[in-house]
Amino acid sequence: MALDQSFVGRSYPPTAPYEVGREKIREFAEAVGDTNPAYTDPEAAKALGHPDVIAPPTFLFALTYRAAAQVVQDPQLGLDFSRVVHGDQKFAYVRPVRAGDRLSVTSTIDAIKSLAGNDIMDVRGEVHDEAGEHVATTWMKLVARAAEEA
Repeated sequence: MALDQSFVGRSYPPTAPYEVGREKIREFAEAVGDTNPAYTDPEAAKALGHPDVIAPPTFLFALTYRAAAQVVQDPQLGLDFSRVVHGDQKFAYVRPVRAGDRLSVTSTIDAIKSLAGNDIMDVRGEVHDEAGEHVATTWMKLVARAAEEA
């Protein structure tokens, strides 16, 4: 069953603030194999003009994916999450994510289309800090695979 096109443009409430910690940044950088010292050494980050360590560019996926749960769990949307795969991810930064940031994400459905029986949904995440400053915009493409015929 195709997703309802009337959901395009629907935004969901901002998430509760997530406090970005040095240790979470370090763990993420280690997990993705990025040894940039600006991710683990405050002095290296300061030498580059940052007030503290910064996060790797894909760090925000963890926050925006969690925020997108509001979208995929919306019972009115009717998305079968058991059939969903992550199709694509993009990031556009206003500034780097820093240790100490308290970030909230507002998710919006940008597009819904059907292709070969699959539902494809684009979800945009607007990331703001505690002061309301825009930090980044992210886009994720979720693909709900067509149900297999019996």
